[in-house]
Amino acid sequence: MAKDWSPSSWRSKPIEQVPAYPDLGALAETEKRLATFPPLVFAGEARKLKKALGEVAEGRSFLLQGGDCAESFAEHGADNIRDFFRAFLQMAVVLTFAASSPVVKVGRIAGQFAKPRSSGSETKDGVTLPSYRGDIINGIEFDESQRIPSPDRQEMAYRQSAATLNLLRAFAQGGYANLDNVHQWMLGFVSGSPQAERYGQLADRISETMNFMRAIGINSDSYPALRETDFFTSHEALLLGYEEALTRVDSTSGEWYATSGHMIWIGDRTRQLGNAHVEYCRGIKNPIGLKCGPSLGADDLIRLIDVLNPQNEAGRLTLITRFGHEKVGDHLPRLVRAVEREGRKVVWSCDPMHGNTITVNDYKTRPFDRILAEVEAFFDVHRAEGTHAGGIHIEMTGKDVTECTGGAARPVLAEDLSDRYHTHCDPRLNASQALELAFLTAERIKKEQEAHRPSQAVGF
Repeated sequence: MAKDWSPSSWRSKPIEQVPAYPDLGALAETEKRLATFPPLVFAGEARKLKKALGEVAEGRSFLLQGGDCAESFAEHGADNIRDFFRAFLQMAVVLTFAASSPVVKVGRIAGQFAKPRSSGSETKDGVTLPSYRGDIINGIEFDESQRIPSPDRQEMAYRQSAATLNLLRAFAQGGYANLDNVHQWMLGFVSGSPQAERYGQLADRISETMNFMRAIGINSDSYPALRETDFFTSHEALLLGYEEALTRVDSTSGEWYATSGHMIWIGDRTRQLGNAHVEYCRGIKNPIGLKCGPSLGADDLIRLIDVLNPQNEAGRLTLITRFGHEKVGDHLPRLVRAVEREGRKVVWSCDPMHGNTITVNDYKTRPFDRILAEVEAFFDVHRAEGTHAGGIHIEMTGKDVTECTGGAARPVLAEDLSDRYHTHCDPRLNASQALELAFLTAERIKKEQEAHRPSQAVGF
């Protein structure tokens, strides 16, 4: 157990991004009730994810992490969860086929309800109200009654997370992820696009392989790995009272785990050394993520690593870099070199979304070409430094939204943004754009593998 740590020790530390609840007594009662609720995930699952991420840290696997910017109560439904899972499986199979190595699948789902904001308030037409901070805290409608933080929303978030997890587990373990269904994962609105054609060709090759394996007696009945997949959940641990209420002692190890999700991360706005979010995360045994933006210095990063992963355990800490496509070369090399110099074991993952947000026609958007450029720059730096580009971390959905501009298959134009702009916070890739990004990333992974493959001597 971490020294001088408890699930509540964060309360004595400075804290950022705290909602102003008007009734602290009601908040305390809600947290007390949550502390009696069953865990959403289990310590053994978190340990399994940490082991898988250890393989990523060692360069033997790739991390795909993605999902909603901010989950909403209004859009919760079986179809939305299914379509997200289908799009995610497609991305994963494309990456797995290219890399010929495992892809660790981690969704931003079943807990991604709280969002940090650059300002605590928002003004419209001369009226100032608290900023929307995610459905777990307040409502998105610009109305005073909705914008007042309400503790009851934490219980709603818990119950939605439980229902989402139940369906995800059924999909992952109940046969939907069976490789025999690889053709059925294609979403209807993606059909007919160039990406659908490429995916169909890949799916045909997988089906041929499955037919051959069945012919020699290897099938999904006897080999569960062909019909099941490991799928994990993650979210930003922003609302620490909620996290504390769901922090439990593992009966087998005696160690503390956050049971709100398999992996949680610290945001770029809350990663201050000595502050509450770092204090909370240092004591739990889950895999932890750390967002790394342009303001993070190399020395501060090493100090944060030492606090969050003092045992230098592979798979414990994922560094999620988010700079913007033009700034990767200015900031990532110094961080990589510092980590390598100090011999720290981490997973390097690229968040190409948050540093590439712009405003077009009064809509926040992210140009697809900038997203791709940041991924390419991420791989370029790791190739130059001789380190492993371990993963990507994206905001995406299985819905046919028009939130990010660009994409070759079905390009979203600036004038299209208003058509289906449904996000509760930041713009997301739609399923077609996400699949295109998977193919382009897969090509880069293959290129890196070929570059590191020993050349064959030619003899006579």
